[in-house]
Amino acid sequence: MTPDAADPATAELLIPVALPAGAVEVSAELVSPASPWAFAGLAHGAGAGYRHPFLTGFADALAREGVATLRFNFPYVEAGRRMPGPAAHAVLTWTAVHAELVERAAGVPVAAIGKSYGGRMASMAAAEGAIDPAGLVYLGYPLHPPGSPDKARTAHLPDVPQPQLFVEGTNDPFIDPHEQLEEAVASCRRAEIAWIEGGGHSFEVKGRKRPPAEIAGELAPLVADWLRRRHSGAGPT
Repeated sequence: MTPDAADPATAELLIPVALPAGAVEVSAELVSPASPWAFAGLAHGAGAGYRHPFLTGFADALAREGVATLRFNFPYVEAGRRMPGPAAHAVLTWTAVHAELVERAAGVPVAAIGKSYGGRMASMAAAEGAIDPAGLVYLGYPLHPPGSPDKARTAHLPDVPQPQLFVEGTNDPFIDPHEQLEEAVASCRRAEIAWIEGGGHSFEVKGRKRPPAEIAGELAPLVADWLRRRHSGAGPT
Protein backbone atom coordinates (compact mmCIF):
# COMPACT_ATOMS: atom_id res chain seq x y z
CA MET A 1 0.00 0.00 0.00
CA THR A 2 1.23 3.49 -0.80
CA PRO A 3 1.03 6.20 1.87
CA ASP A 4 -1.16 8.52 -0.22
CA ALA A 5 -3.66 5.88 -1.34
CA ALA A 6 -5.71 5.56 1.86
CA ASP A 7 -8.50 7.98 0.91
CA PRO A 8 -9.11 7.79 -2.83
CA ALA A 9 -11.08 10.47 -4.63
CA THR A 10 -14.12 9.45 -6.68
CA ALA A 11 -15.80 11.14 -9.60
CA GLU A 12 -18.89 10.19 -11.61
CA LEU A 13 -18.43 10.53 -15.37
CA LEU A 14 -20.31 10.06 -18.63
CA ILE A 15 -18.15 8.58 -21.40
CA PRO A 16 -19.29 9.24 -24.99
CA VAL A 17 -19.19 6.16 -27.22
CA ALA A 18 -19.52 6.44 -31.00
CA LEU A 19 -21.72 3.48 -31.97
CA PRO A 20 -22.62 2.82 -35.63
CA ALA A 21 -26.22 3.96 -35.08
CA GLY A 22 -25.17 7.12 -33.25
CA ALA A 23 -23.33 8.35 -30.20
CA VAL A 24 -24.37 7.25 -26.72
CA GLU A 25 -23.04 7.95 -23.25
CA VAL A 26 -22.21 5.33 -20.64
CA SER A 27 -21.96 5.88 -16.90
CA ALA A 28 -18.58 5.50 -15.24
CA GLU A 29 -16.80 6.20 -11.97
CA LEU A 30 -13.16 7.13 -11.51
CA VAL A 31 -11.58 6.01 -8.24
CA SER A 32 -8.11 7.44 -7.76
CA PRO A 33 -5.48 7.76 -5.04
CA ALA A 34 -3.67 11.09 -4.78
CA SER A 35 -0.68 10.09 -6.94
CA PRO A 36 -1.50 6.95 -8.94
CA TRP A 37 1.41 5.11 -10.54
CA ALA A 38 -0.98 3.32 -12.93
CA PHE A 39 -4.50 3.67 -14.31
CA ALA A 40 -6.85 0.90 -15.41
CA GLY A 41 -10.16 0.57 -17.17
CA LEU A 42 -12.33 -1.89 -15.22
CA ALA A 43 -15.19 -3.62 -17.05
CA HIS A 44 -18.10 -5.58 -15.61
CA GLY A 45 -19.27 -9.09 -16.42
CA ALA A 46 -22.21 -9.92 -18.68
CA GLY A 47 -24.83 -9.91 -15.93
CA ALA A 48 -23.80 -6.89 -13.85
CA GLY A 49 -23.15 -3.18 -14.25
CA TYR A 50 -20.30 -0.99 -13.08
CA ARG A 51 -21.71 -0.60 -9.56
CA HIS A 52 -21.55 -4.33 -8.73
CA PRO A 53 -19.93 -4.84 -5.30
CA PHE A 54 -17.25 -7.09 -6.80
CA LEU A 55 -16.06 -4.21 -8.98
CA THR A 56 -16.36 -1.50 -6.33
CA GLY A 57 -14.45 -3.65 -3.85
CA PHE A 58 -11.75 -4.38 -6.39
CA ALA A 59 -11.45 -0.70 -7.36
CA ASP A 60 -11.18 0.43 -3.73
CA ALA A 61 -8.51 -2.18 -3.05
CA LEU A 62 -6.53 -1.24 -6.15
CA ALA A 63 -6.63 2.40 -5.03
CA ARG A 64 -4.98 1.31 -1.79
CA GLU A 65 -2.25 -0.19 -3.98
CA GLY A 66 -1.81 3.14 -5.78
CA VAL A 67 -3.74 2.26 -8.95
CA ALA A 68 -6.60 4.44 -10.25
CA THR A 69 -9.54 2.71 -11.95
CA LEU A 70 -12.33 3.80 -14.26
CA ARG A 71 -15.32 1.47 -13.96
CA PHE A 72 -17.94 1.79 -16.69
CA ASN A 73 -21.09 0.34 -18.18
CA PHE A 74 -21.36 -1.22 -21.60
CA PRO A 75 -24.13 0.34 -23.72
CA TYR A 76 -26.57 -2.55 -23.30
CA VAL A 77 -26.51 -2.16 -19.50
CA GLU A 78 -26.82 1.61 -19.81
CA ALA A 79 -29.95 1.05 -21.92
CA GLY A 80 -31.45 -1.27 -19.28
CA ARG A 81 -31.03 -4.49 -21.24
CA ARG A 82 -29.88 -7.77 -19.71
CA MET A 83 -28.30 -9.42 -22.74
CA PRO A 84 -24.99 -8.13 -24.15
CA GLY A 85 -25.16 -6.28 -27.44
CA PRO A 86 -22.84 -6.84 -30.41
CA ALA A 87 -19.20 -7.40 -29.55
CA ALA A 88 -18.35 -4.45 -31.83
CA HIS A 89 -20.26 -2.15 -29.45
CA ALA A 90 -18.20 -3.40 -26.51
CA VAL A 91 -14.97 -2.89 -28.45
CA LEU A 92 -16.00 0.69 -29.26
CA THR A 93 -16.78 1.25 -25.58
CA TRP A 94 -13.38 -0.04 -24.53
CA THR A 95 -11.84 2.23 -27.19
CA ALA A 96 -13.56 5.30 -25.71
CA VAL A 97 -12.72 4.37 -22.12
CA HIS A 98 -9.08 3.68 -22.93
CA ALA A 99 -8.76 7.01 -24.75
CA GLU A 100 -10.24 8.80 -21.72
CA LEU A 101 -7.75 7.12 -19.42
CA VAL A 102 -4.73 7.78 -21.63
CA GLU A 103 -5.61 11.47 -21.58
CA ARG A 104 -6.00 11.51 -17.81
CA ALA A 105 -2.92 9.39 -17.14
CA ALA A 106 -0.52 11.81 -18.84
CA GLY A 107 2.19 9.21 -19.43
CA VAL A 108 1.41 6.90 -16.52
CA PRO A 109 0.82 3.25 -17.61
CA VAL A 110 -2.79 2.41 -18.50
CA ALA A 111 -4.03 -1.19 -18.14
CA ALA A 112 -7.27 -2.92 -19.14
CA ILE A 113 -8.97 -5.15 -16.57
CA GLY A 114 -12.26 -6.99 -16.94
CA LYS A 115 -14.46 -9.41 -15.06
CA SER A 116 -15.43 -12.34 -17.30
CA TYR A 117 -17.24 -10.86 -20.35
CA GLY A 118 -15.65 -7.45 -19.77
CA GLY A 119 -12.19 -8.98 -19.90
CA ARG A 120 -12.95 -10.95 -23.04
CA MET A 121 -14.16 -7.76 -24.74
CA ALA A 122 -10.91 -6.03 -23.71
CA SER A 123 -8.92 -8.85 -25.27
CA MET A 124 -10.87 -8.49 -28.51
CA ALA A 125 -10.27 -4.73 -28.53
CA ALA A 126 -6.54 -5.28 -28.00
CA ALA A 127 -6.36 -8.02 -30.65
CA GLU A 128 -7.98 -5.64 -33.15
CA GLY A 129 -5.59 -2.83 -32.24
CA ALA A 130 -8.45 -0.65 -30.96
CA ILE A 131 -6.69 -0.20 -27.62
CA ASP A 132 -3.02 -0.40 -26.65
CA PRO A 133 -2.90 -0.96 -22.89
CA ALA A 134 0.24 -1.59 -20.87
CA GLY A 135 -1.25 -4.96 -19.93
CA LEU A 136 -4.53 -6.85 -19.76
CA VAL A 137 -5.91 -8.63 -16.71
CA TYR A 138 -8.83 -11.06 -16.94
CA LEU A 139 -10.71 -11.79 -13.71
CA GLY A 140 -12.24 -15.14 -14.62
CA TYR A 141 -11.82 -15.33 -18.40
CA PRO A 142 -14.91 -17.07 -19.87
CA LEU A 143 -13.02 -19.57 -22.01
CA HIS A 144 -16.24 -21.33 -23.01
CA PRO A 145 -19.84 -21.68 -21.74
CA PRO A 146 -20.01 -24.11 -18.78
CA GLY A 147 -20.09 -27.67 -20.06
CA SER A 148 -19.26 -26.66 -23.64
CA PRO A 149 -15.48 -26.76 -24.10
CA ASP A 150 -16.08 -27.19 -27.84
CA LYS A 151 -17.21 -23.54 -27.98
CA ALA A 152 -13.88 -22.01 -27.01
CA ARG A 153 -13.44 -18.22 -27.21
CA THR A 154 -9.73 -18.26 -27.86
CA ALA A 155 -9.03 -17.70 -31.57
CA HIS A 156 -8.11 -14.03 -31.13
CA LEU A 157 -5.91 -14.39 -28.04
CA PRO A 158 -2.62 -15.04 -29.92
CA ASP A 159 -3.21 -11.71 -31.71
CA VAL A 160 -3.03 -9.74 -28.45
CA PRO A 161 0.47 -8.17 -28.41
CA GLN A 162 0.39 -6.90 -24.83
CA PRO A 163 1.16 -8.88 -21.64
CA GLN A 164 -1.88 -10.78 -20.34
CA LEU A 165 -2.69 -12.10 -16.87
CA PHE A 166 -5.45 -14.69 -16.48
CA VAL A 167 -6.64 -14.74 -12.85
CA GLU A 168 -8.61 -17.98 -12.59
CA GLY A 169 -10.37 -19.99 -9.89
CA THR A 170 -9.55 -23.69 -9.94
CA ASN A 171 -13.27 -24.55 -9.61
CA ASP A 172 -14.49 -22.25 -12.40
CA PRO A 173 -16.78 -24.20 -14.80
CA PHE A 174 -15.91 -21.71 -17.58
CA ILE A 175 -12.35 -23.11 -17.78
CA ASP A 176 -12.92 -26.85 -17.33
CA PRO A 177 -10.77 -28.64 -18.38
CA HIS A 178 -7.82 -26.56 -17.20
CA GLU A 179 -5.61 -27.96 -19.93
CA GLN A 180 -7.65 -26.10 -22.52
CA LEU A 181 -6.93 -22.79 -20.85
CA GLU A 182 -3.27 -23.65 -20.40
CA GLU A 183 -2.98 -24.45 -24.11
CA ALA A 184 -4.69 -21.17 -25.02
CA VAL A 185 -2.37 -19.19 -22.76
CA ALA A 186 0.67 -20.99 -24.18
CA SER A 187 -0.39 -19.86 -27.65
CA CYS A 188 -0.25 -16.20 -26.59
CA ARG A 189 2.78 -13.98 -27.01
CA ARG A 190 3.18 -12.92 -23.38
CA ALA A 191 0.66 -14.45 -20.99
CA GLU A 192 0.45 -16.25 -17.66
CA ILE A 193 -2.12 -17.70 -15.28
CA ALA A 194 -2.57 -16.89 -11.59
CA TRP A 195 -4.58 -19.70 -10.03
CA ILE A 196 -6.91 -19.01 -7.09
CA GLU A 197 -7.26 -22.31 -5.26
CA GLY A 198 -10.88 -23.41 -4.80
CA GLY A 199 -12.28 -20.32 -6.50
CA GLY A 200 -15.37 -20.38 -8.70
CA HIS A 201 -16.12 -18.05 -11.59
CA SER A 202 -16.43 -15.09 -9.20
CA PHE A 203 -13.69 -16.53 -6.96
CA GLU A 204 -16.16 -17.69 -4.32
CA VAL A 205 -14.87 -20.69 -2.37
CA LYS A 206 -17.32 -23.40 -1.37
CA GLY A 207 -17.95 -23.42 2.39
CA ARG A 208 -16.42 -19.97 2.88
CA LYS A 209 -19.15 -17.34 2.50
CA ARG A 210 -17.81 -13.80 2.01
CA PRO A 211 -19.12 -10.59 0.45
CA PRO A 212 -18.15 -10.07 -3.22
CA ALA A 213 -16.29 -6.84 -2.35
CA GLU A 214 -14.08 -8.69 0.11
CA ILE A 215 -13.37 -11.51 -2.35
CA ALA A 216 -12.42 -9.03 -5.07
CA GLY A 217 -10.35 -6.93 -2.70
CA GLU A 218 -8.11 -9.89 -1.96
CA LEU A 219 -7.24 -10.15 -5.67
CA ALA A 220 -6.06 -6.53 -5.94
CA PRO A 221 -2.54 -6.96 -4.46
CA LEU A 222 -1.85 -9.84 -6.85
CA VAL A 223 -2.94 -7.74 -9.84
CA ALA A 224 -1.04 -4.65 -8.66
CA ASP A 225 2.13 -6.69 -8.17
CA TRP A 226 1.82 -8.12 -11.69
CA LEU A 227 1.43 -4.62 -13.13
CA ARG A 228 4.51 -3.46 -11.20
CA ARG A 229 6.58 -6.35 -12.45
CA ARG A 230 5.48 -5.80 -16.05
CA HIS A 231 6.46 -2.15 -15.82
CA SER A 232 9.38 -2.00 -13.46
CA GLY A 233 9.84 1.44 -11.99
CA ALA A 234 6.18 2.39 -12.48
CA GLY A 235 5.02 1.58 -8.98
CA PRO A 236 6.34 1.76 -5.44
CA THR A 237 8.68 -0.95 -4.25
